[in-house]
Amino acid sequence: MKTFFRIVPLLAILFVVTSCSSVRVAADYDKNASFEDYKTFAFFKTGIDKAEISDLDKRRILRAIEAELLAKGYTKSDNPDLLVSLFTKSQQRVDVYNNAWGYGAWGWGPGWGPGWGWGWNQPSVTTSTQGTLFIDLIDANKKELIWQGMGTGYLSRNLEKKEERIKEFVTKIMEKYPPGVTQ
Repeated sequence: MKTFFRIVPLLAILFVVTSCSSVRVAADYDKNASFEDYKTFAFFKTGIDKAEISDLDKRRILRAIEAELLAKGYTKSDNPDLLVSLFTKSQQRVDVYNNAWGYGAWGWGPGWGPGWGWGWNQPSVTTSTQGTLFIDLIDANKKELIWQGMGTGYLSRNLEKKEERIKEFVTKIMEKYPPGVTQ
């Protein structure tokens, strides 16, 4: 039984760590689109300019999308079959852990000697940002959305890990494209 109580907190910590690092993805598409007919792509500047993120992050995302599409056999073109657009959403999460009661410190006081007491603990506050990246693929001739991929996960504040995290988002989302193909 003691072993059980030692393992439960470790499993809980493992669950929290792995759930925070993953990207949850989903995709939707036009079932009437012939995805095998699309061979070339370009970025839809008008749509990308509306994304409310820094230009540096936009470039990171676009480079990652371009790498994924090139790896799938697509070619970048001035006269594309597909237009690529994106937009983002973010949500700030604040967690307050308020375990207000606890044991006071042991020490000497102005009274008759050492003792224990009760006291207030300082609440701990943490913040994290959950972001959602949408990648839209638009039929360039019809100007219709044919595929949309979405990835949601926690964003890194560490600048060294930001590019890696963006690539992870894009890779996981683009695994869903084209629809019906298992990777």
